[in-house]
Amino acid sequence: MKIKPKHIFFTLSASFLIYSFSIYITPLSIKEDLTFNKKLASEGRLVWQSYNCQSCHQLYSLGGYLGPDLTNIISNPNKGEKIVKAIVKSGTKQMPAFNLSDQEMKSLIEFLKSTDASGKADLRELNINQFGMIEKNEN
Repeated sequence: MKIKPKHIFFTLSASFLIYSFSIYITPLSIKEDLTFNKKLASEGRLVWQSYNCQSCHQLYSLGGYLGPDLTNIISNPNKGEKIVKAIVKSGTKQMPAFNLSDQEMKSLIEFLKSTDASGKADLRELNINQFGMIEKNEN
């Protein structure tokens, strides 16, 4: 039995369509433990801005350089929500203690969760090529 080219074409086309639909129908997965409340996250962004956190800290490697990048601080197994709360309340040598209300703290944590859930983007690993496109640094 000889396989005809049109059978191969239709089989490959059907496979491609099924695969394409499965990609677009399946929602993008966000880490289950990093679900967040959008309303609280938006309030948390206002807390982040009102206390001028970006002057010392970074999100996606953008911001100040006195403090660490907080993009993925919540999912970091050595840090997380409890450490963030403790440091914000008590401060460190370089960071003053902030007297945030319980609602402000809750909102700020939600904002950091939403940032963490959005992915990773370390700009030190990216280059701009000759065409102005951003590429991952392979070094």
